[in-house]
Amino acid sequence: MTCKPCCQPVDATRLSRRVFLRQATVAGALALWPTLSPKAAAPARLRLRLATLLPRDTSGHKALLMMGEKWKTATQGAVEIANFYTDGVMGGELDMLRRIRAGQLHAALITSMGLGEIHPDVNCIQKMPLVFRTLEEQTHVRNALLERFRARMAEKGFMLLFMTDAGWVRFFSKTRAVLPEEFRRLKIFAERSDEPYIRLMRQIGFQPVPLEFTDILQGLTAGNMLDALACAPFYALAGQFYNAAKHMVDLNWVPLSGGLVLHRKTWDSLPADTQAALLKIATETGEEIQSISRKENDDAVAAMEKRGLTVHRLDAAGQKSWEQFAEGVLPLVRGTLVPAEAFDEVMRLLKAYRAGKP
Repeated sequence: MTCKPCCQPVDATRLSRRVFLRQATVAGALALWPTLSPKAAAPARLRLRLATLLPRDTSGHKALLMMGEKWKTATQGAVEIANFYTDGVMGGELDMLRRIRAGQLHAALITSMGLGEIHPDVNCIQKMPLVFRTLEEQTHVRNALLERFRARMAEKGFMLLFMTDAGWVRFFSKTRAVLPEEFRRLKIFAERSDEPYIRLMRQIGFQPVPLEFTDILQGLTAGNMLDALACAPFYALAGQFYNAAKHMVDLNWVPLSGGLVLHRKTWDSLPADTQAALLKIATETGEEIQSISRKENDDAVAAMEKRGLTVHRLDAAGQKSWEQFAEGVLPLVRGTLVPAEAFDEVMRLLKAYRAGKP
């Protein structure tokens, strides 16, 4: 039960609904300026084509432009992002991946949905509800598995440059709903292309409504099509979902993640020093975005409360109800949404991490 991330909140009255709904992932931000060794062999000039759902001239798009400039500077002009395709003009995330495989694009900034399409191991970061107690736990596990993710994606023809997150996903509803059994009575959003997730929702007694992300607001406002959704607060603010779905459960359901991928053949064509410089920029970019995005997600809750959103903060009994619900869901997630091996590795890493905490 997820939605897509963005980089920076914007005024919902100034951009179209489609623009907001496409602020669904995270882009580059300020990073240090690494440079190549003077002895590094310069590659042939490479002009990259990068696609994203981010709207043109938003902070996310500008951050991507900055990252491209840093890449160009770090390689003395040998590598540059020559073409940015924003606003989803290259299609959805699955379309972007197909275009990369076909050689029409080199890179894409995508959410965990797209990353999971490359290899389902990545789903362990976002599709294991209430497994992570804190974002720090999630970051620890994600960093521990990053090289594994890179290796899996390399086998599929992609280089994963960085992963990041934008805070927690929470539940929103048009009428008051706080506990799992109350959400079972509601028609809840599910992404149309995520068939395994839709099947699982039905299996646990939910009523999924398969829609495109761009149809969420219409679904909430057009009659009885849609009653609830799970999404990040900043996404509810940017898309104005909270005007219809005026109730939110203050529950850290799953973290919202995404990352930047590059065609492996393109990556392998670069000298080692060039790869190191570009990866350093990308890594620092992901870390910076994470810090910014988490704060924006929290700020969005406060902003929506001022505009009429009712936040339902769980008592001990309510929290226990959700935990018991998640315990029943996790065995169904293992081996379906998340490969069993990846699922078990997350649990092992968490156990070891918590054992080492005071």
